[in-house]
Amino acid sequence: MNCFVTGASGFIGANVVHALAAGGHRVRALLRAESDLRGLEGAEFERVAGDVTARAGLAKAMRGCDWCFHLAASYHLWLEDYAPMYQANVEGTRNVLEAATQAGCSRIVYTSTVGCIGLPDSSRGLVAPTDEGTPVSEAQMSNPYKLSKWKAEVVARELAAQGSPVIIVNPSAPVGPRDVKPTPTGKVIVDFLNRAMPAYLDTGLNWVHVRDVAAGHLLAAEKGRIGERYILGNSEGNWTMKQALEVLAEISGLPAPKLRVPHLVALTAAYFDEARSRFTRKPPRAPLAGVRMARYKMFFSPAKAIRELGLPQTPPRQALADAVAWFRSRWTQNFPRRFRATGDSFAEPICGSPESVRKCPIWTPRRSG
Repeated sequence: MNCFVTGASGFIGANVVHALAAGGHRVRALLRAESDLRGLEGAEFERVAGDVTARAGLAKAMRGCDWCFHLAASYHLWLEDYAPMYQANVEGTRNVLEAATQAGCSRIVYTSTVGCIGLPDSSRGLVAPTDEGTPVSEAQMSNPYKLSKWKAEVVARELAAQGSPVIIVNPSAPVGPRDVKPTPTGKVIVDFLNRAMPAYLDTGLNWVHVRDVAAGHLLAAEKGRIGERYILGNSEGNWTMKQALEVLAEISGLPAPKLRVPHLVALTAAYFDEARSRFTRKPPRAPLAGVRMARYKMFFSPAKAIRELGLPQTPPRQALADAVAWFRSRWTQNFPRRFRATGDSFAEPICGSPESVRKCPIWTPRRSG
C-alpha cells in the first residue's frame, strides 16, 4: 500500500513508519523543516515538506496514497497561549482527514489518546479498567491538551458519519525503542536509570509496548470498522507507578524509590510553581495539569482491539526491558546527570557547552567495532 503519515518524527509515528516499511508498504511522510529525524533512522520513506495547519497542498501531497495515518499533534501541559495547540490538534485534524478523503484514501487512521476515554470510578476503592463504551463528556476533559484531542475526535467522528473512512485509535502509555525526546513515560524510565527519582507520585497507567501500538495502527487500517474507536493498550499493563518502578528495579538492578509524595503536597507545589511561571514566563517544573491527572488510576481495557484487530500483547515487563535496553544503547556509558525540565514534561540533555542536542555526547550512539 502507498501510505501517507503525519507526525512521523514522533515516538509512535516513527515506530509506525518502521512497521509500514518492514511490511513492504511505501511511506510518504509529512515533515516540517525542523523535524527531528533520529527516530526514523534506517527506515525508507519519501519526505514531503509541510504542516498540518497549512491546508493548501495536503490533498495533492496525498495523491496516489491508499492509507493515511494522522498522528501529528501538539502535546503540552502548560503554555502561555493555547491557541496554536488547538489550531494544530483540532483544525489540523480537520485539514488532514478532509484532504485524505478528497485524495481518495480508502482508510484513514486518526491517532487520539486514552485521555478521551472515560476514567475508572474509584469511589469505592476498586479500579475497574474502562473501555471505548465508558460514558465520557467534554466537561471531563481536565486540561487544554485533552480538550483539544476531544474536539479533534469529534471532528473525526463527524467526518466518519459523513462517509469518510476514518478509524480512531486511542494509545495508552507506550514505552520502547525510538523514544528520542523522551516522552513523559520515557522520561520516567530515564530518571529512574539516572538515579534522579528520590520520590514518586503514585498514579496508574496502562503500559504497552510501542511496537504493539504501531502494529495496532496497521491492523486498524486493515480490519478496523469505520467510525469506531480502538484502545491500543495491554490487557496486563494496568500498573500503578509503584508497580512499574519495582519492575524497573528488577530489570536494571537499581533500587526503586521508596518515598511516595502525597497528592495534596504535589498539588500545592504545582499551584505555586504555575503561579511563579506567570511572572517568569518559564514553564513550570511540574505542570498542574499533569499533577491533577496523576490523581487518577488511568486503567483501560484493550479487549475490543484484541478481539477485532488481533492487537499483539507483548508482556509489559518486556516493554519496559526493551525501553531500558534502548535508552542504555543510545547513550555512552556516562548516563546524563541532569535533565532540563520543560512545560510538556519532555527533556533535553544538559551538556557542558551550548552545542545542539544532536552533538551532545550522551546522545551519540555507540559504535560497533
